[in-house]
Amino acid sequence: MASDRDQAATGAEAEVEAADEGHARAYWKANIRLLVMLMSIWFIASFGCGILLRGFLDRFMIGGFPLGFWFAQQGSIYVFIVLVFFYAWKMKRIERRYDLGD
Repeated sequence: MASDRDQAATGAEAEVEAADEGHARAYWKANIRLLVMLMSIWFIASFGCGILLRGFLDRFMIGGFPLGFWFAQQGSIYVFIVLVFFYAWKMKRIERRYDLGD
């Protein structure tokens, strides 16, 4: 009789453990997806706009400087700062969704 209870308890613990593992995997999947998206945006802003598209963007001016030069010198830094704040805001939402508050 006691072994039946032990087996039932062990089965319940295994289910909870499996649910927690699935929960953790979903959380990390959302986290990694967000990181890949934000790093791609930063790559496009810094490498794409500052180097690859510089010739095209230099036709336009911002603050008296060609736009391609501006992206290479300052624009990618501004984009990075915005992405850091967006990441913090979005991670708070993801953590709430998965019950992982501070």
